[in-house]
Amino acid sequence: MKPICAITGSNGYVGGRIKNTFAAHDWDVFELTRRPRANSRAMQFVLGDDVSPQLLSGVHALVHCAYDFTPLRREEIAAVNIEGSRKVLEAARAAGVPKIVYISSISAFDGCRSLYGNAKLAVEKIALANGALVVRPGLVYGKNPGGMFGRLAQSLRRSAAVPLIGGSQNQYLVHDEDLSGFIEKYASGNIEIQPQILTAAHERPWPFKQIILEMARAIGRKPLLVPLPWRFVWLGLKSAEKCGLKLAFRSDSLTGLVYQNRNPDFSGNARVGLVCRPFDGKEL
Repeated sequence: MKPICAITGSNGYVGGRIKNTFAAHDWDVFELTRRPRANSRAMQFVLGDDVSPQLLSGVHALVHCAYDFTPLRREEIAAVNIEGSRKVLEAARAAGVPKIVYISSISAFDGCRSLYGNAKLAVEKIALANGALVVRPGLVYGKNPGGMFGRLAQSLRRSAAVPLIGGSQNQYLVHDEDLSGFIEKYASGNIEIQPQILTAAHERPWPFKQIILEMARAIGRKPLLVPLPWRFVWLGLKSAEKCGLKLAFRSDSLTGLVYQNRNPDFSGNARVGLVCRPFDGKEL
């Protein structure tokens, strides 16, 4: 019988890449997702709902990727994302799942200002207490990217002018194959490490403006970069959110972009075999 990997958030960009990697390595993927796809082994799952340990009985690995961006207030974020993650992780431990992985974010660090980063930081502590490996991906890219990187690529392809908000902040990047490949190796037992926090990204920092220029060069575009004061943009996003508008890019995301971790810890990567290729902008 194939080993079973349960994945939350598999309809998202990172979760989808992880799902594909496990499937390619002959795992039986059990998706816990809000929108189960037809003809797939999946169950409807809403972060925040109760999770029975019986749901995860016989599962060999759990990768918890899900995060609900709908809540905007701190209390709502805590109820859905922090307590919801607690239910998933505690159910996995109670079910005796051998390998548990929590996908956090490089935006999670002591002193972070974004609500997203603080929520991820809180779940990290819960994950470690339940025997999970915590992985903090940087900005994830790859062929046909999604997430923030994908939105940047779409903007470059569609418009001659691209807004530049806080272009001097450094980003650390990770290819989706390096991220998902490492997680699969850990889940399969090819990497034996104790529960800990790892930062999954290449060590070279990239100023946000330079990332945009490299992406533009790769697709043969020469965009006009339009600098915008980030505080002005943040205020506009915050005002729109208070009016009930649903935005693809939120004020809290901008806070996380501006106030990034200046000194992420890569010291444990070489010891556990987490190798992340350098970004060159060619694969989009």
